[in-house]
Amino acid sequence: MTRPEADASQGEGGSSRSRINVLRWQIGYGTFGVPQAAAPIAFALLALPLTGSAASGAGLVFAMTAAQILGSVPISRLGRRFGSVGYLRTLIAFRTLGLLAVTILAAASAPFGYLVVAVVVAGLVNGAAYGYMRTLLNHLVEPSGMPRALGIAATLNEVAFATSPVLASLLGAWSPVAAMAVVTALGAGPMLLIPATPEARSTPAAVSGSGRRAPVPGAVWIWLFASGATGASIAGIEVGAVSFALSFGLSPAWAFLFALAMCIGSVLGGVWVSIRNRMPGRWKVTTFFAITTLAFSLLLIDGHIALTLAGALIVGWFLPMLDTFYLLALDSLAPEERRAEMFALLRTTNALGIMATSGLLALLGLTAALIGALGLLVIATVLAAVYFTRGQRNRREVPLG
Repeated sequence: MTRPEADASQGEGGSSRSRINVLRWQIGYGTFGVPQAAAPIAFALLALPLTGSAASGAGLVFAMTAAQILGSVPISRLGRRFGSVGYLRTLIAFRTLGLLAVTILAAASAPFGYLVVAVVVAGLVNGAAYGYMRTLLNHLVEPSGMPRALGIAATLNEVAFATSPVLASLLGAWSPVAAMAVVTALGAGPMLLIPATPEARSTPAAVSGSGRRAPVPGAVWIWLFASGATGASIAGIEVGAVSFALSFGLSPAWAFLFALAMCIGSVLGGVWVSIRNRMPGRWKVTTFFAITTLAFSLLLIDGHIALTLAGALIVGWFLPMLDTFYLLALDSLAPEERRAEMFALLRTTNALGIMATSGLLALLGLTAALIGALGLLVIATVLAAVYFTRGQRNRREVPLG
């Protein structure tokens, strides 16, 4: 492409790259995660009058997450034949209808099995919608501003994940159905906030001469695994919060302290990423993994509560840095026509890590869950160190500063 053509292209896309459109995307990104963040509490409150057990809400969360894992890749691939923005809005509308069905069924005191079907419908498109949402940002922000844009988005996402359970609890104490209705409405926000982006009206098709999908570099799978490891560490703190409180002789009501410490760290870390607006160097990324692993190991020490809270805070601080790196790495490494699919897989592997830790916690207890998550973090740290050591000869790797 010649320089005049490039300038013309930038001129045509100027409106889509305006700050207001980026801000709309970032707010939409923050509200996108509201249903997932509020689900554990909102679903538990809905299930209690239907089944007599709040634990049934965990079954709804599991069903929605399992549906997301199964639907991420095929639904992402299906979207290649449609316009990206329109397809994204359709997916969010589909999720909204599923959540609305949950609300209506709960209000009508329908059999619990019907609610399971509705949450499966809502969860089925969640991973693919995330993949297309992240891909859309490439049409709104220049590469030089991507770390800052993702850092702000990560901060808003953490705020949503910190406040959504509180909102579900407060409204649910008055009316579980009303709480679910508000969660559904907020989750529909991206459908209205996502800007119409001319450059994203079509998704590029595979360019392989044989018609096969373009191959994905092996490094992508390293970062997908690492995302699962960080997801497992998140679950170790958030899902294990009640167990932490009980282990320190506190009432279950104090469980919020541990999740709050991690959320505070995540918000501060996201602000730091936004201020720096730089891709971290190869050894900085390895250091992020190493410090996160060491901080998480503090959770296994049977010491003062302040030590555990400090560990959760440090883990939270580095989560936005690692999450931003994953997104930038996949953006650079994945073939253009498979970016949405890879971003959807990123969300899926994170969910798998959460499910793995949650399963260990339910079956074997807090210590086993923490050891399992720590083991995944150790492996991710080693893989990152090996990749960056050997990757100096690999010209396909991420352009790190």
